Amino acid sequence: MKSCQCYLFRPPSIMSISSWVCLLPLIFYTCLAVGAKPASPQNVNVLSLNTNYTLTWDWDYNSSDALPVSFTTEYIPRFKLSSKRVVVWNMACEESPRRSCDLTPLDLHYLSIFILRVRANVNGSHSDWVQKKFCPDTDAAVGPPSKVDLGPAGGHLDVFISDPLTSANISMREELQELYYHILYWEKSEDTQDLRSRSLNSSVNMVTLPNLKSWTWYCVSIQTRYDFYNKFSSFTNPICMQTQGTLPWWQIVLYFLASLLVFFVLMLLILCGSFWCYRIVKLTLYPPIHLPKHFQEYLQDSPSSDVPRLLTPDSESELLCEVTVCPEPLVLEVHQPPPEDLEEPHPDLEPDIRHSRQDSGGSNDSGIYSTGGSSGLRPCPSLSHEGGRTSCQDIYDPQQVKMKDMTPGIRSQLIIDEGVLDMSV
Repeated sequence: MKSCQCYLFRPPSIMSISSWVCLLPLIFYTCLAVGAKPASPQNVNVLSLNTNYTLTWDWDYNSSDALPVSFTTEYIPRFKLSSKRVVVWNMACEESPRRSCDLTPLDLHYLSIFILRVRANVNGSHSDWVQKKFCPDTDAAVGPPSKVDLGPAGGHLDVFISDPLTSANISMREELQELYYHILYWEKSEDTQDLRSRSLNSSVNMVTLPNLKSWTWYCVSIQTRYDFYNKFSSFTNPICMQTQGTLPWWQIVLYFLASLLVFFVLMLLILCGSFWCYRIVKLTLYPPIHLPKHFQEYLQDSPSSDVPRLLTPDSESELLCEVTVCPEPLVLEVHQPPPEDLEEPHPDLEPDIRHSRQDSGGSNDSGIYSTGGSSGLRPCPSLSHEGGRTSCQDIYDPQQVKMKDMTPGIRSQLIIDEGVLDMSV
């Protein structure tokens, strides 16, 4: 038992004491670092223009001994702080390394009051919150007009002003109904010490500057103002324009002559272009074709002249004639057959072209044939009796009969002649 007590209370060795002495400062520094809070942000401020809001602050980086630092920003409407319910802050920027936080996307109401707070985060430790009250209606600055234009109005100048815009590209008159503009204008001059500016206020977006000189350059700069909270913006960049007036007579004459010259040149160009296009189209669609020389010699008055030859009455009678084409008349040949007692027909008569017909009496025959040329009918001039037979001694020359008008509808016609009883055509 004593041995145990001696062992428990044995004095430490020299090596163990030196180790504890070296570890004490490290342990003390670690405990101090864990228990200490980082420094809080300083100079917390809100930069605002129209409805664009940005919370900014400063922070001493030497206090963190080069450790990484981040910042957290929260906001809440002020009326909720007095509520008996649990206060819930809205997050704006969480663990951001920047020393600013954009509040524009939060769409804060322009007439409300908000409480903003920010703190630093170092190695898992948080600093104290730093709060800032912010009311856009009273704290937000108003911006200059978004656009300014000038227009001549005779001897005056018209000024066209566009309202400053919100972050949603809406006119600031939606938030500030009593917004107006302070217009500053002066005569442009190279001598800056002799500038005499004049001003006027207007709540409308179009203003006519009075009492200006003709044909003189003037410059204009405009400022936005809101008197309820004594807000005013910076002036816009100066823009300049020359006024107009009555033109002198020599300028009118000069402009008139210049316009006539321009008109004449334009018409000349148009005519030349039209003629050139006409020539190209004509040569393309209707290329030149020359007549043969013997045609040209006949049509011209003389070989070396371009005058066309004129037709005289004699030449007309030679050149012009009337041609009538008539059909060839049909010639009908009628032959008188020989008597019945003739045994042998005349050898010149062709039996294949003779046609015979026996009527109801059966005593007489007739023969008809047609030729392409002339035809005739001629009786036998003399008869000779040989052995009780009668023969035609001579060759008959048939008599020609011309038919001028023959109707296709008529199928037969009766021709009565000497030696012919009837005939069918």
